[in-house]
Order: sequence, then C-alpha cells, then structure tokens
Amino acid sequence: MDLLVEDHDDSKGASFWKKNNKAVPGRPSPRKELKVISYNPSPSTSFQDFQQSINDAWDPGDDEFCNISNAKISKKSFPNVSDDVINIHKYKSGDSKTTHPPHQRKEVCRIGDISADKDNHVIKNKIKKFQAILKDDYLDLSDLQNLSWPGIPFPVKADVWRILSGYAPTCSKTREKALNEKRKEYWGYVKEYYETENRDDSYQGTYRQIHIDIPRMSPTIPLFRQKIVQNMFERILFIWSVRHPASGYVQGINDLVTPFFIVFLHQVLESEFDLGTLDIETLDPVKRDQIEADSHWCFCRFLSGIQDNYIFPQLGIQLKINDLRDIIKRIEEPLHKHLQDNGVEYLQFSFRWMNNLLTRELPLRCLIRLWDTYLAELDSFASFQLYVCAAFLLHWKQELMLEKDFQGLMLMLQNLPTQDWNDSHINILVAEAYRLKCAFAGAPNHFQSKRS
Repeated sequence: MDLLVEDHDDSKGASFWKKNNKAVPGRPSPRKELKVISYNPSPSTSFQDFQQSINDAWDPGDDEFCNISNAKISKKSFPNVSDDVINIHKYKSGDSKTTHPPHQRKEVCRIGDISADKDNHVIKNKIKKFQAILKDDYLDLSDLQNLSWPGIPFPVKADVWRILSGYAPTCSKTREKALNEKRKEYWGYVKEYYETENRDDSYQGTYRQIHIDIPRMSPTIPLFRQKIVQNMFERILFIWSVRHPASGYVQGINDLVTPFFIVFLHQVLESEFDLGTLDIETLDPVKRDQIEADSHWCFCRFLSGIQDNYIFPQLGIQLKINDLRDIIKRIEEPLHKHLQDNGVEYLQFSFRWMNNLLTRELPLRCLIRLWDTYLAELDSFASFQLYVCAAFLLHWKQELMLEKDFQGLMLMLQNLPTQDWNDSHINILVAEAYRLKCAFAGAPNHFQSKRS
C-alpha cells in the first residue's frame, strides 16, 4: 500500500527517482493496516517508492548532483546542464583547480569561528545573565528559554543545552549528582548491549548499517575521520537504536549527534580548537566518556519530541512536507508554480531538510547557533522546524526563480550556497520562521492538505 506525500500532476510523467527493493537495515517492515494519505498521485511517485530509492541518500557524494536518468532534457537546457555535470565530475576527479563545484557548500571546520566574539562587551553581559540563572537553586526554565532563543554564548552553551534538552535538572544543587548517575547509566547500557559477545541477532542489521554510515560522516572534517571519534558515535547510535525499537536506526540521524558532541567537546577543552588538527586521543579518557554520555542523553531527549519522524513509514515527515507545500503555495505562489511547472516536487528536496534538520545544508558554526533556538523551542520544536524549512526555502526564492529547468533547480536546492553564512543569517532565518509560525500555527485552516 502506497503512503504518499503530496498530490501530483499525472501528466508530468514517471518519477525520476530510481526504484529498488533493497531493504533498509534496522527498520521494520511496513504494516498493511496503515492508512493511506488521501492524495491521488501516480503509483510511480509514491513515498514508499521514493524511500526505497534512497538506500544511500546521505552519502556526501550524492549531494552534488541528482539522478536525472529518467528526466527529459530539452535542447535549450542541455548545454548548461552538461557544463554543470562536467564541472562537478572534474571536481570529483581532481582535474579542476576550483575548490568546489557550482552550488557546492564548502565545509568550514574551525570551531574558533563560532566563539570568536566571546570577548565582545554585549556577549560578556549576556554570559553574566546566563550564569546568574544557572546559579539559582531552582531556575525558571521559561526565563532560560527566552534568554537562549536569540543565541547562547559558547562559555555557557554546554550547561544551558543540558538543561534545555531536559537532561540536566533545573535544581543547581542536584545537577552534578544527577549527571553523574546518568553517565553511569549510559555506560551500563554500553556494557550490556554493545560490548557483549552475545549480541542479539536482531540488532546485527542495525549495527552493520551504523558501522557503514559512521565513516562517511562529515568527511571534510578530519576530527570525524579519527577512529576513536567514530567508535564514540557508533556506541551512541547503537544504544539509542536498541532502546528505541519503534524507529530503530534511520540513515541520517547520525548527523544529529554532531552539534551536541562539538558543544560538549568545546566545554571540556575550554579553549579555541581547530577541528582540522585536534587529536581527541590526547584528551583525558574520563572527559571523553563524559562527552559521549552527555551527547547520547541530549540526543535522545532532543529526538523524543520528533520520534514519529523516524518511525516507519516516517509519517511525521510526510505530513510536514505537505504542510511546507501548502505554506509556500499560499504565501509565495510564483515560487510554488515555478517548482511545479519544472517538475520539482517538495519531497525531492525537503525530505532531507526534515530528516536531517538542515544539518547537511548549513555550516557547522551556523548549525550550532540554529540549535540554540531549536532547544529553546523544544516543547514546540516539532512544529517550529517546519517554519524554519519554509523560511529557508523562501530565502532562496530569487535564485530559484532564475533557474529555468528541473536540473538547474535540483542542483541549486541540493547544494545551496550557505558556506559564507554566519549568526546574522540564522537570526534572520529564525525570526522569519517565528513570523510564519505566528501566522499559521494558530490557524489550521491555512493548511489545505487532505489527510486521512
């Protein structure tokens, strides 16, 4: 039974996505009694077909171009498209002197870029406000959320993130004891499920898929190529999968551990560091264990509010894609029509945005700033992220309107040029997302999606 994301025009022809029946490890089989979302697209463009076709959708190399084997290329657009593809392959093979292909986002690795403004007078005053709240015997969580929403300075970010995620208690007197107990609990799970020689056979597929994905995580950052770091991520994800059998491991969620890992690593080092040169093996093993345990628990708490995004067949994401389509259609009809006229479906580009929470679209420094707001919105994060994606798409409307064909639009949407973004861009993005939330969240009739 097909589960669909959005209505399509049957006249557009067959889907360009390839199809295969290869099962995804760590994910249960679909249950036949699941309801069908009441759209009427052609069977060839169903969500399940799309999902089956992205067996390795988050391989970094796949971001550079889209599969256009079934798409019709007009004679007018062919020269430009061929140039783009040639340039990309020249980049991949090392035949070009360019540092990145058209629309390709260049990864910025230096953590110092994130915290370079910590000596600023305004930042110092803000740090004092955070420190005053954190010292309260029983801090007011709403006050902490309000102060965190526009950004959290790095010297206090790790402590604030632990509280906002619900991992650390609001009571300062019991906080350290509670954290130590949770860290011991995590390592107990590692010993019970990960380090055992008699691992349950039902977990082998999950372990194998995680083991495949981890080495390909953030390949442009040397830190994540270190074996000890890969082992830390492997344990975090495996324990999460074992303790959340409804969803299991889903490709792409490994990216969601990265912001927590970097923030807690920064706190332990207490100084600027370069992700390109840092050797984590030189770090005190006790501190490494704390980073790993804290990253696991905050990751778990963060995902608890959006777990339906990762339970097969990922209905949470399907519904959000429908809502994204309705928002853009309502407030930016020309852009919506331009995408539709060129055969671009929202599923094709926004699924990754929803599944990976924009981790593949933004530089790390910007991603960490965005997550300050995400964590401050944690109670309503499941809905707020929809408006962030809408604001993100609207930000590129002028550039997208200049693209004249399907290939150009998809190349643009899959490699948006955010490499030069900074905190100011994220501040504008979340402000626009908040405006959209105020306009739409309280008015459900704005969403015209037919659901069953």
